[in-house]
Amino acid sequence: MTSPATEDYLKTIYAHTEWQPDPITPSVLALRLGVAPSSVTEMVKKLAAAGLITHVPYGPLTLTTAGVLGATAVVRRHRLIETWLVREMGYDWDQVHDEAEILEHALSDRLLAAIDDRLGHPAADPHGDPIPAADGTLVRAPAVLLADAAPGHVGTVLRISDRDPAILRGLGADGIRPGTRLTVDEPFAVRLPAGGIRHLTQSAARSIWLTK
Repeated sequence: MTSPATEDYLKTIYAHTEWQPDPITPSVLALRLGVAPSSVTEMVKKLAAAGLITHVPYGPLTLTTAGVLGATAVVRRHRLIETWLVREMGYDWDQVHDEAEILEHALSDRLLAAIDDRLGHPAADPHGDPIPAADGTLVRAPAVLLADAAPGHVGTVLRISDRDPAILRGLGADGIRPGTRLTVDEPFAVRLPAGGIRHLTQSAARSIWLTK
């Protein structure tokens, strides 16, 4: 099963638990994909029949080994494309997600390998998400969500969710990107490298992961 729809389902299931432990349910999957629950029910049956997921009725969905390999292949394409668009095509980090969503389904393995070589085999995309190797393996450092970090916690930004471009633009304007060293001053407030305090919205604080 290699259709764009299949790839989107596998990637979404994978991404849901990449940075937090709660499994994804069919209802949450439908919400994430913007499709009707009945559509999810039918696709889940197909994915299970193909040996890509395991599930019980109305229960959470879990990728099989084959499902993880399929998901990481799509994730690899997506994150390499995002990196290529930023480094080579002049895009900013808040502009690449939707473009990559389209291109990830059309890119050949040969072109992907050429892009990877051109970029010097990057380990992470512009948002800090690790780029899986061609065999599906990846290295992800231990992290804590900024919203859950205790006051006084000092850490380097590992990853910023790309779900909301407006949050990326706001954080970027303050110089907060992967690699930035931050001190948690109080709930939803951080001390910037230059010394100023930035008060974050709850959504922004729940979009940033720091080193532990």
